[in-house]
Amino acid sequence: MGPIALAIGGKKSSIEQSDMSMPGVQNLPTGSRVSFASVSIGQEKPFDFVQSLIGGTAGVVVETVLYPIDTIKTRLQAAHGGGKINLKGLYSGLAGNLAGVLPASAAFLGVYEPTKQKLLRLLPDNLSAIAHLTAGAAGGVAASLVRVPTEVVKQRMQTGQFGSAPDAVRLIVSKEGFKGLYAGYRSFLLRDLPFDAIQFCLYEQLRLGYKIAAKRELNDPENAVIGAFAGALTGAITTPLDVIKTRLMIQGSGNHYKGIVDCVKTVVREEGAPALLKGVGPRVLWIGIGGSIFFGVLESTKRFLEESRVKRNEDSGKKQG
Repeated sequence: MGPIALAIGGKKSSIEQSDMSMPGVQNLPTGSRVSFASVSIGQEKPFDFVQSLIGGTAGVVVETVLYPIDTIKTRLQAAHGGGKINLKGLYSGLAGNLAGVLPASAAFLGVYEPTKQKLLRLLPDNLSAIAHLTAGAAGGVAASLVRVPTEVVKQRMQTGQFGSAPDAVRLIVSKEGFKGLYAGYRSFLLRDLPFDAIQFCLYEQLRLGYKIAAKRELNDPENAVIGAFAGALTGAITTPLDVIKTRLMIQGSGNHYKGIVDCVKTVVREEGAPALLKGVGPRVLWIGIGGSIFFGVLESTKRFLEESRVKRNEDSGKKQG
């Protein structure tokens, strides 16, 4: 993101720093009133795609380290009634899933950052939260084209339906057609669009508010804590949507559920409303830890790229001088 403008006492005060580096905030008058969501872009800088690739790499690391927690969460959600879950093979489906994590994460960030920048330039200062929400949803749609097939394969392997990713893809396509790889697509969007929008908006707004209150740039541990909180809270809120998504994705050609609404009604009727919160503990733990790592790496990368860009510009200016 480029230079920002903060709405102070109803007036804009231009600060020639990016939102990754805001030492100028330290010079704000003590009594100034700063709107929590009053942040807009003053000048757009080109998005560095390296950032999305590094963000995707961070996603791969997070997915690998925390994958067993995700598997436990999936098996808890898939279990009908009070069925016990199998704790063996907690890394089932990891290889196939990792194949989609990097491109999906890169696609998300490749859409999220430029969309956020553009909207922050166009919208009034007090509507920056709308920019973050919309950008998060747009990034989620772009990533879903890759994430849904890998999620379907991953979750069916996690529940023991297939032994390898190639076999899973081949058998799903042969029995259900290509659309089988997008089973539960609408429920995936129903879960992920609110999740991405809320998580990134909450993270951005908390980070901006904390930065203004502290009157200094946030350090990496602070970014990580905010990322963990945003992820854990959003994960808890969207758990019922995740349960429905899991049930629809793993049912295969059996069609026990006819759709999102029927799935909700059937789960509540057969297992009770609390079943919609299955796996909430592992989900909150998984996304909270993952959020701290992902956002910590993301902000460090953004700061590094910004400092490198400034240094290149300074070196270029010296040569021209």
